[in-house]
Amino acid sequence: MATNQTTGPLLTGIYELRKSWGWFMSFGILLLLLGVLCVAGNIAATFATVVTLGWFLLISGTVGLLHAFRVHMWEGFFMQLLGALFRGFTGYLLIRYPASGAVTLTLVLASFFIIGGVFRTIGAHALQYPHWGWSVFSGVVSVVLGVVLLTQLPISSLWFIGFAVGVDMILEGAALISFGSALHQIPEPATYKAA
Repeated sequence: MATNQTTGPLLTGIYELRKSWGWFMSFGILLLLLGVLCVAGNIAATFATVVTLGWFLLISGTVGLLHAFRVHMWEGFFMQLLGALFRGFTGYLLIRYPASGAVTLTLVLASFFIIGGVFRTIGAHALQYPHWGWSVFSGVVSVVLGVVLLTQLPISSLWFIGFAVGVDMILEGAALISFGSALHQIPEPATYKAA
């Protein structure tokens, strides 16, 4: 009888990934635990997130500033210089004043939720593609979340960013655990051969 073994780059890649299923599971469990810690300690997670973002911006601004002076003859020098100064100054402010940074970031996020939700709702209603009601529902939830965040400022800025980071870590961890479990359940390549 002919063998029923399928080959190809995709299947080969899946078999290679299957060998690392434990790493996916371990990383997923770690993310899940960190996410639970962030949700439980959402105020500390908010400040840690704001300060980390500040350091990233400060380092990015410093590197951008060095790069701007390295290519100072380029006609885009001033745009490069201004961008680097803006990133560096914003990073410094976030590190120096994390509470104000949390309020500002929450205000920006609330605005994105409201504007994005309104556009998603209007777009879904205008196009009326299959199951467009779910997009309308998603848009309405985004608008409501944005309004709640705005009306509860500055209190919402203390907990929301850490809570959102924690929920994202929990969902990402659960997805990685599920993916690792699915990889582990893939049979060995030899079992695809027909008898």
